[in-house]
Amino acid sequence: MWEKEITVELQGEIYAYFRSLGRKLNIRPYIEQRVQVGSSRFRIPDICVVHGARPTEQIFTKPPLITIEILSKDDMSDMQERIDDNLNFGVRYVWVINPRTQCAWTHTKEGSQKAKDGILRTQDPEIELPLPEIFQALQ
Repeated sequence: MWEKEITVELQGEIYAYFRSLGRKLNIRPYIEQRVQVGSSRFRIPDICVVHGARPTEQIFTKPPLITIEILSKDDMSDMQERIDDNLNFGVRYVWVINPRTQCAWTHTKEGSQKAKDGILRTQDPEIELPLPEIFQALQ
């Protein structure tokens, strides 16, 4: 499968997963939503997840709960800058997923850690993204 196709399909699976949990957890996922992380700086994460009320603005100016970046070969050079921009803006969880290795990392203000069991997690609210199930759906 081509790299772009994998990213698009992975985005779709993750979006569908969060959409199915939306009412229960009071969350809303968005694909490639423009987020203003600074006065003149914008980011477009592959997916972001908002907790609470539906945003009314076209460009988000309040931090989502989660931003998700799906790695491609071109992303490696500026990924840390993206992570830092999001965390400094107030995003509580930045998840980075490598579709080639099916590994993922959680980045927070407290630090970074690999999702050793393949499950990305948040606290307050408690949300889990079981990557083995997501990748299985792509088979």
